[in-house]
Amino acid sequence: MASMERKQPILSPFVPRRNAVRKTSAEIVSEARQSLRVQSTQRPFTPRDGHRQLFGKSSAGVDRDNRPPSTFSLHAQNFEFLDSRPGSGTRLSPLDHKPHLPVPCHDEDPFKAFPKPPADPLEAKKRQPRTRARLLRAGSLTTLSPVEGHKDVKERVNPGPGQKQASLKRLSSSDHTEARGGPHKPGPRRAASESRIKPPGVGSSVRPTECRAGQTTELGNGDETKSKEEDAESLVWNNTIAPLLRQLESMAAGSSEGSVDPLCDVCDRLHGTLAEADMLGRRCKRRSGILRTLFRLIDLHSARLNLHISTLCLALCVSGNNLLNICKLIFQISRRESNDILFQNNSIIDSFLGVLSKEDMSSSGEALLYCVGTLKFLSGNSAILRLLLDKNCVGVAQKLIQRLCMAPETNFTTSGHILVQLTAALRNLADHSDARPLFVSFSILSELFVVLRLHHKDPDICTNISRIYSKLSSYSECRLALAQTPDCYQLLLELLSKHHQKQDLVVRLLFTLGNLTAKSDEARLKLFQVEGCMDTLLQLYTTYQHRNRPPPPQKDPAPLSRPQAAPASVQEEEDVLVKLVRVLANMCIHPAVGPALATNTSCIQQLMETLELKTVLESEELMVNVAATINNLSFYQEESSALRRSQLTIAKLMLKLVLSSNMDAMLEATRVYGNVSQSKDVRDFIMQNKVHQFVVTLLDSKSTEMCFAACGVLTNLTLDAPNRLSLTVEGADAKLVDCLRDFGAGDWQLAGQVCQALWNMSGGGSETLLDTQERESLVEILTTYLDEEEALRWIENEDIKDYHRACWELEFLPAAQKLLKSLQPLDWTA
Repeated sequence: MASMERKQPILSPFVPRRNAVRKTSAEIVSEARQSLRVQSTQRPFTPRDGHRQLFGKSSAGVDRDNRPPSTFSLHAQNFEFLDSRPGSGTRLSPLDHKPHLPVPCHDEDPFKAFPKPPADPLEAKKRQPRTRARLLRAGSLTTLSPVEGHKDVKERVNPGPGQKQASLKRLSSSDHTEARGGPHKPGPRRAASESRIKPPGVGSSVRPTECRAGQTTELGNGDETKSKEEDAESLVWNNTIAPLLRQLESMAAGSSEGSVDPLCDVCDRLHGTLAEADMLGRRCKRRSGILRTLFRLIDLHSARLNLHISTLCLALCVSGNNLLNICKLIFQISRRESNDILFQNNSIIDSFLGVLSKEDMSSSGEALLYCVGTLKFLSGNSAILRLLLDKNCVGVAQKLIQRLCMAPETNFTTSGHILVQLTAALRNLADHSDARPLFVSFSILSELFVVLRLHHKDPDICTNISRIYSKLSSYSECRLALAQTPDCYQLLLELLSKHHQKQDLVVRLLFTLGNLTAKSDEARLKLFQVEGCMDTLLQLYTTYQHRNRPPPPQKDPAPLSRPQAAPASVQEEEDVLVKLVRVLANMCIHPAVGPALATNTSCIQQLMETLELKTVLESEELMVNVAATINNLSFYQEESSALRRSQLTIAKLMLKLVLSSNMDAMLEATRVYGNVSQSKDVRDFIMQNKVHQFVVTLLDSKSTEMCFAACGVLTNLTLDAPNRLSLTVEGADAKLVDCLRDFGAGDWQLAGQVCQALWNMSGGGSETLLDTQERESLVEILTTYLDEEEALRWIENEDIKDYHRACWELEFLPAAQKLLKSLQPLDWTA
């Protein structure tokens, strides 16, 4: 912000100032047009991965060779029909307790614990029912033939006096219950026939109708209730479920690839029936028969049918290897973008979000990996992304992050693999505007810092999180959440130092730091105060400024020639410099940080070297940002300032920006001249190289910012008497009057700066300024503008009117009164 006058000198230079005492209206003005300006830049572009896979080709993870594959084949034979064994590759732990032997152990003779063959055959016959009862209770037998079963039960029950004979129910051949003790090995022929019934009270529908008074069964007091439930389940099974399973099997046998719709409908009916009967989860004793039928349908290789199968299998709470294969199956389907529509019309999203919510990382780590991989793919679809947000996907992700971060060391690698997928999915979710408040309310941003601390060696995780931060840090509520995270700046600087060679990570971390420091003085100071901050930033500056440096440009390039595109690597490295210079420009706005940076010789040398090495034609954004940073640093004119000692060199380097055809470059260079032209050597350089002629032409610009910058340079140049004559010859005074007429009423800061420049051109009123007609026109303009009511009457909004009134009082009024007095020394009164 420009200063209008100093009381001691007659002629006032253009000096950026800050009002450290009065912070009322002046503060409003300071925020509106600051001499120290925040730099903006585009967010780094994140290319879309066209190949849906767990880990991309550019993946640089520490355990890349051992990462799970994205391509595999799945068939019915890969599933375990009993769903009772652990997942493949899982070894059972030995049991701590000793098995209960059939006969109590003898303390003196351990061999007495084992049964011995009886000497009397009649005694053997008496023992047989007890032994058979133990076998039956083991759950390895299912159904008996009618005759043998009747005989066996007679032998077992053996009713006493006064007790009624137990009645029997014959089970249908479709009553296949899930084996509890593992696969059964076939025995003798009689054993095979006996394996068709279960004894009473051992989970079978066969039970005694009456019991002796006071007799208890294995079901305890709830025997009758549980038996009724089993009867009801059998009824549902026989009347509804078994026919649906047979229908699926028969339809599958005669189905073709294009006729899976009926199968999907039957699967839906089966799912609905199980839900109504409260037989989902592991409550259905015959679930292994259901799973067997469903698994066989997978070999039809229909994506739509397989999603229906997967939904039902997850509802039946498959575990171990079956859970892993179901998650792989869903992942396999989601790899094809054309299948996304299937996920929109199916409840599978709720199912795999349920897996993410409840499954344990230690036992189901690989299943979680493929489940989160599916989430990553689907979150790239805008329609599904909306569904995920509605189904609390962000909340599920937060809980999963917490569980993964608390995983034991033995699961560190697997949790890292999962986090690569999860952070990529969160990056996709961050694109939706409705996700931002969820990221804040669920503390996702701070949770990700915990992930960074644990997995700081994994560049894929770090890069994904940096993409989230670079996206969300553009919004104020997310910036606040980031800034409030403990050790935020220290961790980001550590990552920059550790992964300094990884351009896509570095550029996003720098962009995030630039956003954090854009509007917060507290952030600027905290970043600067981190130990080694400037060393890290300047080391990055040196690395990327000299890496893959392109050949030097031609000395006299054609001014209108089209520049050749730079190699991709050069453009990427230059993008790092753009973001880094922006951080420096924002940091030096803080009154405690700016002077320190201005005295940092290495920092100033790096900026000047960039101006020497680059051209506006090839590196427009970088050159503009460097000029803006130098302008901010030139605000601090301490004796120890390294920039102050290099003002003349900087003025020479600015010539290539002033003479370019790029308006942004011209504007920033003119602003720099406005600051460094306080030096007599710089003013002489400007006049000798006829830069003043170019500055005068800028007054014809339709941009108020350009006119304001040009007025600042002219204000300083007119401090020297010889320069005032040269500027008058160029018509600077008349152009200044035109500028005041055209823009003054809408920009009182510009109007005040024009008045100061005209005051200096008149030598403080001692020299004739303008001809008679132009003087009269200037007096008329000033008289009108000095009427406060007339000057502000066109503004209706009261808030805006307060701002303009502050500018009018502080910036325009003093300079205008002084100028008008010099033009009308006899008639003017204060």
